[in-house]
Amino acid sequence: ASGDAEMAVFGEAAPYLRKSEKERIADQNKPFDAKTSVFVVHPKESFVKGTIQSKESGKVTVKTEAGEVKDQIHPMNPPKYDKIEDMAMMTHLH
Repeated sequence: ASGDAEMAVFGEAAPYLRKSEKERIADQNKPFDAKTSVFVVHPKESFVKGTIQSKESGKVTVKTEAGEVKDQIHPMNPPKYDKIEDMAMMTHLH
């Protein structure tokens, strides 16, 4: 990966294109459970982060910031993959 100084050429857009070195290190150390972390379809936000609370008889209960949702869910990549430049490294593509 390139250093933060290289991103200066992108000016104000740089934070949206790549995380800083400090942010990348912090994300690598965040706790993440691939078995319970998911994205849930949301009517206004497209997708929101959620955590699986239970699975029974084909139904999944997911807790999101907005409450509980029983709907379409998609696996989530670990935070270290946010704004990653090489998508081939990602575990899940949506």
